[in-house]
Amino acid sequence: MLFRLKALYSLYNFFNKSKLKHNLPHYQKLGLKKKYYSPLSSIDFKNFKPDVLKPSNLNITPLNQTEIFKNSSPEDQNHFLDYSKNGYLILKNYLSNQSVNDVNLEIDNLLKTGKIKFVQRNKLMFVLKQSQLIKSIGEDLKLKKFLNSLLNDEAVLFQSINFITGSEQHTHSDSVHMTTFPLGGLLGVWVALEDITEENGPLHYYPGSHLLPYYLNPDYNNVGNKWLIGDKSYTEYEDMLETKVKEKNLQKLVFKANKGDLLIWHANLMHGGEPHINKNKTRKSMVFHYYAKHCICYHEIKQRPALIG
Repeated sequence: MLFRLKALYSLYNFFNKSKLKHNLPHYQKLGLKKKYYSPLSSIDFKNFKPDVLKPSNLNITPLNQTEIFKNSSPEDQNHFLDYSKNGYLILKNYLSNQSVNDVNLEIDNLLKTGKIKFVQRNKLMFVLKQSQLIKSIGEDLKLKKFLNSLLNDEAVLFQSINFITGSEQHTHSDSVHMTTFPLGGLLGVWVALEDITEENGPLHYYPGSHLLPYYLNPDYNNVGNKWLIGDKSYTEYEDMLETKVKEKNLQKLVFKANKGDLLIWHANLMHGGEPHINKNKTRKSMVFHYYAKHCICYHEIKQRPALIG
């Protein structure tokens, strides 16, 4: 019961104003009576139009004018242009072998010195705060301009996650974890830091699933009340998505990536990690998540605003 108390999260947020002030101008524009530390969920936005926060003079380079697009093959360009239909795209050989080797060496050194540690079994969270190298990859201007065109907004780097083994995470949408108003203001970017096969836990995803409704707390009776967040387990959310996959007859693809390949996915694309079968093999990878600048950013399940910075 203790960890369901909204007041507990609000107390923690109270001491993190510098990382939560990004939402305040948006609250003001909406006329939403929220403090920077206030609980937040999709219920708060049910009466607002989705385009109300984005400025009319936003200058975003069109996808086909970005440097990454221009330097890609016609085949890859066609793949990029299908992003709105598929909800994902792949940049082959995005990072050089040397860049990948440098990242892996950086991770090894940070682990040895104790500057980073595993959480939630196998995640290395926010390594970009300890590594200028990893931060520079996530903040690369060519990549950011490419992401801006997909978001139709300015992409703001929110977090990094590094893995040594497969995530083995069940099918999910990032939008229930890293939620935005308007919905869809998030991108995931995954980089293979070695060759990935069916043995060491490749990613899976369901093309076109981003066009389905956003399944949030109300969809599995996890709204809670004024004082408490919902009491449903995360397993119940996963079970709901598994049912949706079967109902919609979605077709799964598995990404057997080469070292240096990069995958970008839409906020609502259903995806996860396949079983890591061969435990003698690593599955080194790196994930970045980006919010759209002109969005309110929060975490739907725990009903709290997102810390950025």
